[in-house]
Amino acid sequence: MGRKENPLKVLFYQRLYFFIEVLIVFFGIFLFLLITIPYTLVLDPSSNPSFSIIYGPIYYVLKAIFAILGIALFLYVANFAVGGKRRKIVLDIDISSTQTFLNLFKIKKANYKYQILYGLILLFLVFIPLDFFTYLLVPEMLEFTADSLLISDFNNYLSEPYFGFLISVIVIQVSVAVFEESISRGLLANRGSTYVQKMSAVIISSFYFGLGHFAYILSPVAVGVPASFPLIWFIEAIVIGIILGMFVIRKRWIFPVIFAHALNNIISAHAVWNYIQGNDFFVTFYFYIPLLIVGVILLIWQFSKVKDGVVIGFKDFGKYFKNEKEIGETTYHTVVRIMLDLLVGLILFAVGLILTA
Repeated sequence: MGRKENPLKVLFYQRLYFFIEVLIVFFGIFLFLLITIPYTLVLDPSSNPSFSIIYGPIYYVLKAIFAILGIALFLYVANFAVGGKRRKIVLDIDISSTQTFLNLFKIKKANYKYQILYGLILLFLVFIPLDFFTYLLVPEMLEFTADSLLISDFNNYLSEPYFGFLISVIVIQVSVAVFEESISRGLLANRGSTYVQKMSAVIISSFYFGLGHFAYILSPVAVGVPASFPLIWFIEAIVIGIILGMFVIRKRWIFPVIFAHALNNIISAHAVWNYIQGNDFFVTFYFYIPLLIVGVILLIWQFSKVKDGVVIGFKDFGKYFKNEKEIGETTYHTVVRIMLDLLVGLILFAVGLILTA
């Protein structure tokens, strides 16, 4: 990469070629998702209520499969479209962007125990505490969550008897985690780190992920609801996105974040299901207490790993706000870089909302 070039030019072109590549991939996912249209028309539960129990699970499984296929195939296409032009501005040229993405999903005999362990650490020390204290401090968030989910026909399973709910929630939330993590961490964060510095890729992907949760402010159920509710989701999602993004870029593993994301969604869905059954927040409160105890035990057991991860994380996060001397950044350039990252995240969210939602 030409380090002596104008820093503003370098910052701009890095993000431009990254944006073009992601745009190509998003279009590819969109083409795959078109296959779901006949399915949604034929099995629409509004025309045949008997399909309600399978409508959501099959739809979300298809989305997860098509996301992985779309990313893998169209990263290959994007390499032909912009590969030659981007060689002078990328930070890390990989031989096969598609293979690099698919390698994130590999689980080997030598590391599967560690991948599960890190997934549990993320679940019990990041996801669960955030959800618990959100519901504890703002109990009304449980009602807002339920109303936001029930507005979609794909989430009819939340109103089903427990056995039907349990089967559906496992299939759906695993699929949702695969879909969201493949795009946010597998594509935007991990792939983005070949174009821009690692923390820039993390911030872009986290802002994108956060906006996806803040978008519920546009939902009809948000009318009359405090704007702070979607804002809480937005802040939570950004915090989680930063942690998960840094983990994936550092470890090059995506299974732990999918594992933690899916289990947390399943647990959270149980809280919502209990609320819909007429139980108040205190049922959810007692539901989370054993999970928090497990988190404390896990923290004590794996304290050294957690401590090292936190120290490295804060160190890397702090570097993001410092001038990148390698390309001659000044404070002005650093501010522009941060603003560009947020802008790229915003535009990608707008495009993704149209093409991949």
